[in-house]
Amino acid sequence: MSTWMIYGANGYTGELIARQAVRDGMTPVLAGRNEEAINKLAGELGLESSVFSLNDPATVAEKLKGMELVLHCAGPFSKTSRQMVEGCLTACAHYLDITGEIGVFEMIHAPEMSKRAADKGIVLCPGVGFDVIPTDCTAHKLKELMPSAVSLSLGFSFLAGMSPGTTKTMVEGLSSGSAERKDGKIVPFPMGTKKRTLDFGKGQQPVTAIPWGDVSTAYYTTKIPNITTWIPLSETQIRGARVMSLFAPVLGTKPVQKQLLKWVDRSVKGPDERARENAPSYIVGEAKAEDGRTVTVRIKTTNAYTLTALGSLEVVRRMLGRDLPSGSFTPAGLFGSGLVESLKGSGKFEVVE
Repeated sequence: MSTWMIYGANGYTGELIARQAVRDGMTPVLAGRNEEAINKLAGELGLESSVFSLNDPATVAEKLKGMELVLHCAGPFSKTSRQMVEGCLTACAHYLDITGEIGVFEMIHAPEMSKRAADKGIVLCPGVGFDVIPTDCTAHKLKELMPSAVSLSLGFSFLAGMSPGTTKTMVEGLSSGSAERKDGKIVPFPMGTKKRTLDFGKGQQPVTAIPWGDVSTAYYTTKIPNITTWIPLSETQIRGARVMSLFAPVLGTKPVQKQLLKWVDRSVKGPDERARENAPSYIVGEAKAEDGRTVTVRIKTTNAYTLTALGSLEVVRRMLGRDLPSGSFTPAGLFGSGLVESLKGSGKFEVVE
């Protein structure tokens, strides 16, 4: 039987994944640095537990010994992913995570990191949750439909609230603004300064560009050189984001960040089961060729957090005990555009020529 681990299992999303894994008959080792929380959850679910922090590389490697795969769920990933990746490389364990952070994707997809993984015979595949399975599969589908595409726009809309981990990641990104991929390079720009409209299936809506993970990952999936990512906001909200960007230097200072992160710990709990059940997600993607031809696809999925649980576990199932290519991959790069369509609560791609 394969041995695998969920690290950060006591966090909001990590716990959702652990509980879904047990419902699916899977038996991960639950791990994290909070001994009381990890052991309590593992005891309730009848699973093994392992308690360790990521501060000491030797300890991480030792704790991962014998693991075939690690699903890393402890964010913000900008502070935790490299340590876990290094541990997986030492232990020769496949690495998955649920990040949406561009910097993490770029670190893992760097040629030298991919080569290290290939030399070890393992897969590094970040972004196996809502960040970025549905948008990555949308990008892959569009590339299939329009191989000559030179630009790609990806939009997503979800109504459920945010988890503490997601909120902390957003807080940490307040000082960095937005980003797009232009001529193959990632280029920053102020939040709220780019807007357009997209149709998620119910008519055109105003959207603004944000630094979603596909600015990185969709490039590795498709090699399309120009990529933007969008969320729907009202004109008033877009103007507010533009004004907020003026305060980015202040919002990024340590004292302000410390207070904002304390507020997250006190105030943000994440959507409950009822909120998740009533909050489907909508994805739209548009590819454009140099001659102006466009193709659009849309897909409706379950809510972001349930999709993260279902999607990450589906990737785990497809990897355990299998012969796989080694190196750094995106979810769609590894399993194709049909990955999202295979998930419970997701529909089929609607193609709009």
